[in-house]
Amino acid sequence: MAQPDTVTRILDTAEVLFAERGFAETSLRHITSKAKVNLAAVNYHFGSKKSLIQAVFARYLDPFTLRFHAALDELEAQHRHDDSIIPLEELLETMARTVLEVPAERNSLKVFMRLLGLAYSQAQGHLRRYIQEEYGSVFRRFTELVRRATPELPDAERFWRLHFVLGTVIFTLSGLDALRDIAEQDYQEHVSVRDLIRRLRPVVVSAMQAPLPELPAQEAG
Repeated sequence: MAQPDTVTRILDTAEVLFAERGFAETSLRHITSKAKVNLAAVNYHFGSKKSLIQAVFARYLDPFTLRFHAALDELEAQHRHDDSIIPLEELLETMARTVLEVPAERNSLKVFMRLLGLAYSQAQGHLRRYIQEEYGSVFRRFTELVRRATPELPDAERFWRLHFVLGTVIFTLSGLDALRDIAEQDYQEHVSVRDLIRRLRPVVVSAMQAPLPELPAQEAG
């Protein structure tokens, strides 16, 4: 039992420290000190810091990918007589629900959202390549279903809007504690994560369905 315990302790510690400090700012020695293991254990189980970062993400993305593929299978079966055009709201709701269903420890959703934000904001090219190679199929599948649900959007515009939505979700869920405190103190509201998702859904759907921006005259022609 010692080996799984050591791996789990390293991953738990690395996950929290990466979320708090960033990838570049967190050294392996800092992780080993907090996890109470030696550097040889990290090297033995993971081989490198890059591999450790990827393993932290795999703990979320492995179960998420399996569940999301299954959820999309179910949606496509429900809409098999609609030429596979699934309403945008159902697609976004299914993705949000799958994120919340991924097995995790307390506060792990918040931590993972912070990590996801760092994957975009810090220079971690290896991580983006890893996610694309290992989990790209489910995201390509989702993007294609969104494309069918939003035929009025040019591909480039759809790309930007999906990332605007992703940014909104990451900011909201990674700052959940602070937002809950504000809601409670200023508006006397007690908000669960599922309440938050219900509130977020019409906002992101409206963002995806907003009118196309008008191009400046020089860009338009």
